[in-house]
Amino acid sequence: MKKEFLIIIERGKNNLSAYVPDLPGCIATADTERQLMRLMEKGIELHIEDMKRRGYKIPTPTTKSAKIEIAA
Repeated sequence: MKKEFLIIIERGKNNLSAYVPDLPGCIATADTERQLMRLMEKGIELHIEDMKRRGYKIPTPTTKSAKIEIAA
């Protein structure tokens, strides 16, 4: 069964980082967005494999995102 997880990407001073709000502890950092996306894909797969191995229930993704444009 496929599930779609939201990834939050943040730009730091020297790199990018990302995390999955619905999978606490699933994070990665990288120099480029392309590298970051590959790491996150693999990280999510490993995170879920570990949860299954430990007998934990895989959460249904509930986090959503939206953008609001304002004059600043």
